[in-house]
Amino acid sequence: MKEQSISRNKLLGIAGIGWMFDAMDVGILSFVIAALTVDWGLTPTQAGWIGSVNSIGMAVGAVVFGVFADKVGRKQVFMATLILFSVASGLSAFTTTLTFFLMLRFFVGMGLGGELPVASTLVAESVAAKERGRVVVLLESFWAAGWLVAALISYFVIPSYGWRVALILTALPAFYAIYLRWSLPDSPQFTKKVQHAKRSIWQNVKDVWAKPYTKSTVMLWIVWFTVVFSYYGMFLWLPSVMMGKGFDLISSFKYVLIMTLAQLPGYFTAAWLIERMGRKFVLVTYLIGTAISAIIFGNAETAATLLIAGMFLSFFNLGAWGALYAYTPEQYPAVIRGTGAGLAAASGRVGGIFGPLLVGTLMARGYDISIVFTIFCIAILIGVIAILLLGKETKQIELE
Repeated sequence: MKEQSISRNKLLGIAGIGWMFDAMDVGILSFVIAALTVDWGLTPTQAGWIGSVNSIGMAVGAVVFGVFADKVGRKQVFMATLILFSVASGLSAFTTTLTFFLMLRFFVGMGLGGELPVASTLVAESVAAKERGRVVVLLESFWAAGWLVAALISYFVIPSYGWRVALILTALPAFYAIYLRWSLPDSPQFTKKVQHAKRSIWQNVKDVWAKPYTKSTVMLWIVWFTVVFSYYGMFLWLPSVMMGKGFDLISSFKYVLIMTLAQLPGYFTAAWLIERMGRKFVLVTYLIGTAISAIIFGNAETAATLLIAGMFLSFFNLGAWGALYAYTPEQYPAVIRGTGAGLAAASGRVGGIFGPLLVGTLMARGYDISIVFTIFCIAILIGVIAILLLGKETKQIELE
């Protein structure tokens, strides 16, 4: 059978739109949490569980689909995850109880958690070493586009038509999987690998912890945990934090939309720097910028300070995310790359379980939001130390 080929830009566009839909779903959830809190009279702890159940699903999905990506191919798993999170998210619009909403959010999370590491692995394996880092960061930049779509839907749809209509819109990406079926080739590295490697799932998991990869695995698990813990703790609660500081729901959505715009230059500067200064430089610099911005945001007293700190938080945090997605697949050979990236992402999703719960619990007990953001700052700095001590530079190295 003749191998299907695809240009770099077309690959980036096709995979990027899938990534954008993923971000749109996560982004809408942050606004839906704020609306559900009002509509269903949720406590902060109950609202925190919505984000945490999403992350539990993402942890399970990252492991399951990461492992299967090494067995059945990157493309098949990419399509399956897209369908899973779209259908489950659309169905969640029709729930009338928190219990059923949480059950569906678990399956949404499974799809979301599986798609991201698999899509970045597919793209990383399909482009040349000299531009691999830049292209994967640009893939991540579609996340900002998805958040912008989410913010626009939330600003214009939720106040007028309700959160249910917003969630119905998140079912539409399922149709995109049909287009993927015909337009997207699988990773050339996976195609070559399956010709000579028949390995068990357990062997792949075990090899992620084999001696040549132990330091990389430990480093990635720490960094993923700290980054996802802080990201979901901070960003899923942004509209609610704004309301806690005295802004109404509409104003909160507007401010978060402006903050989200700052993600784009964060991605583009990271994409420009990653092939010039290296992965470690970009990760360390942008994570330190995130930590400083988190402290200022948590202690902000005025709308202007809150907005500026929030924009820098978006700029640095999402730039770091882009670099992390570029860095992760580069730590492993093709035969275990999907498994390694999936397990690392899963360790992060465990952090994503505790982040939103921590905010909800501490706010319910009357703690000031500045204390919560200080905790996120410390977590991010632990990730920085792990990169400096255990990380290796992979700039323009050919993938095994």
